[in-house]
Amino acid sequence: MIRNLTKSAIIAEKHTLIEDIIPKFIGLMLSKKQKSALVFRFDDERVISLHMLFVFYPIDVLFLDKNKIVVDKKENFKPFTFCKSKKKAMYAIEMPSGAIQKAKTGIGDKIRF
Repeated sequence: MIRNLTKSAIIAEKHTLIEDIIPKFIGLMLSKKQKSALVFRFDDERVISLHMLFVFYPIDVLFLDKNKIVVDKKENFKPFTFCKSKKKAMYAIEMPSGAIQKAKTGIGDKIRF
């Protein structure tokens, strides 16, 4: 489960942790619309670049620092587009579109998973 501790809200009931390079690259490509979240963990904090190539539905993304504090977010990330975090992050959480707004998650919120 992924929780927003600051807002006492559940962001996602289920998640999958992804740490290896190939699954990070593949992500949600050619998948059906997701119901759970994907948590990408990187070895260190960095500007994280993401793509939506061959993903056919929009998603929300949270970027977290090493302390799991939200440093950036991307709502309604559209298919066949690109984005990168505005600040260095160690985690990127991909979830169904609307999840950020539903949990009222914002910059500076503490996340637990």
